[in-house]
Amino acid sequence: MNKLKNWLEILIVSTRLGFTSFGGPTAHLGYFHEEYIQRRKWMDERSYADLVALCQFLPGPASSQVGIGLGVMRGGIIGGIISFLGFTLPSIIALIIFATALQTFGIEDAGWIEGLKIVAVVVVAHAILGMAKNLTPDIKRKTIALFALVVTLLWQTAFTQIGVILIAGFIGYLLYRQEVKRGEKTNVTLFPVSKRLGYFCLTLFFGLLFFLPILSSNSSSQWVTMFDSFYRSGSLVFGGGHVVLPLLEQEFVPTGWLSKEEFLAGYGAAQAVPGPLFTFATYIGAVTAGWKGGLFATFAVFLPAFLLILGTLPFWDMLRNNPKIKGALMGVNASVVGILLSALYHPIWTSSIHETIDFILVAILFSMLVYWKLPPWIVVLSGAIAGLLFL
Repeated sequence: MNKLKNWLEILIVSTRLGFTSFGGPTAHLGYFHEEYIQRRKWMDERSYADLVALCQFLPGPASSQVGIGLGVMRGGIIGGIISFLGFTLPSIIALIIFATALQTFGIEDAGWIEGLKIVAVVVVAHAILGMAKNLTPDIKRKTIALFALVVTLLWQTAFTQIGVILIAGFIGYLLYRQEVKRGEKTNVTLFPVSKRLGYFCLTLFFGLLFFLPILSSNSSSQWVTMFDSFYRSGSLVFGGGHVVLPLLEQEFVPTGWLSKEEFLAGYGAAQAVPGPLFTFATYIGAVTAGWKGGLFATFAVFLPAFLLILGTLPFWDMLRNNPKIKGALMGVNASVVGILLSALYHPIWTSSIHETIDFILVAILFSMLVYWKLPPWIVVLSGAIAGLLFL
């Protein structure tokens, strides 16, 4: 009975957050802290900080993984699933409806859709500014970011981005292994996940990551190809939802699954809904294969997040006190900035900014978001209206 009560509470609270959490991953973490930690006392401040640190360390959607972890801490694995569904379903439904309207009414050339493409420029530029400040504070990490930018622009494939991330991690390990204090230990937190389950989830994560591309290359099934593409994108994204953009763009636009116009329209729309930005994958799945494709894509892109958070919870204290891993992560995070800059130029800027009025709207919307501190949903709505009136 106690479990049922906890599960119902998780569902109610997470669903309310799913309808109201605008502003991206950092804002989501703030909403979680206020609701779960300050108001409901589900976890103490130190344990919450540990959980956030773990999810920042892992690839995937950090805010969604924190939400899953909070649900697990409160109600076990079922609690984690309920927490994820409550937080994510509102944006899933909204983006499936948008994709259906796009396909049914052929609205990809409408003025307000053009406005949403310009919003995408503004949002990614804002994300880059914030991430660059935190992730590239010194000249060595700025150089790693420049390396990532140059390589991903010259060779635009999904495998290039994966290679850049791996090389940046190795460079970070070489450059920073001596700078991380070996005697610096953090507190120990006990998570309610067994090491046996952790080993199973990690084995499944890496097994799928390795075998799905092989299965996809030897199969003619659209669903197998989709699962491979979304699972790989969800597995290799460091830095949050914005970084999934270049990975998904390389997976689906060059292959003709959807046009650049459809891609950027959906990315703009994803800014207008609350919840995790990873549900952009829902939109792509719905455009390519209807509502079933939307749900399938959502499962595939978020599955790595589940496997990683459940797989690493039992081992987190050992990992975060390893100086080699800390140094490698510093390099990986710096490369994320370069990959984002690459995506800002192509496909976002090259597909959205063609005339003087486009650049004027970018400047106005950027000022609204960055300098006037207006909520993201107002910026998105303003971009859509401006596109309808002027584009």
